[in-house]
Amino acid sequence: MNKKFFLAVTNIITLCVIIGAISLFFANDSYWIGFVLILLAALCLISLVPFKISLKSAQPDIFFGIIDNGILAIMAIFGGHFGGVTGAILGGVVGNAITDGIAGIFEGYAAEKLRLQLVSEERTMLKSAVGKMAGCLLGAGVVLVVANLMKF
Repeated sequence: MNKKFFLAVTNIITLCVIIGAISLFFANDSYWIGFVLILLAALCLISLVPFKISLKSAQPDIFFGIIDNGILAIMAIFGGHFGGVTGAILGGVVGNAITDGIAGIFEGYAAEKLRLQLVSEERTMLKSAVGKMAGCLLGAGVVLVVANLMKF
């Protein structure tokens, strides 16, 4: 059990460092950052393969992250557009509070649906953490790509 815990924590911390470093590198490149976030989401999901965690069983966490950060990114963009830095922070904070509730609905629904299909969706530290990280990166990445295409 201790080895499994250590490997899971190591995986999560490694992903955090990689995500942070690559995000900082691309922070001033509004054209590529959305695509980069989507690729980082894929990296998170690929990191589950050695642990034999199926993507389907992580689906509720991924849905949570997509909805959570997707809406949060929209709120931050609008907040920043109308209120500058303070508006972006307010949009992000309020957006996060709202989206946690909304995303929780979808996460719970997806978990219940998987249980009915007899798919194991038991929450584990690694699956929940990496699934939510991947979903958050994917949701925000898609929003940033669309915002960039719309020149917003």
